[in-house]
Amino acid sequence: MAQSKTSLLQGTLDLLILRALALGPDHGLGVSRRVAQITRGAFDVKPGSLFPALHRLEEQGWLRSEWGESENRRRAKFYELTRTGRTQLEAETAEWQRVAAAITGL
Repeated sequence: MAQSKTSLLQGTLDLLILRALALGPDHGLGVSRRVAQITRGAFDVKPGSLFPALHRLEEQGWLRSEWGESENRRRAKFYELTRTGRTQLEAETAEWQRVAAAITGL
């Protein structure tokens, strides 16, 4: 039987990105890999969702970025959490735990 991937719930992508970047700065595709690792493969974030979300989070002041060189020597934009981003991660984690507890109670 083939393993199914979980669809991203509305609002979950921000939390996943923030959590992945809490481990340290990374480029976009690295963030996608971290999300897959953190969720043990349950979430596969596609570039069409990931990159607009990264840009949106940067506009909100939760991330900052700078250009650098990836592990395969390609130019890549690296993202990292700001202080505001860490605060947002804490708030989103608390909200997710509240929602998860409510769903579990069903």
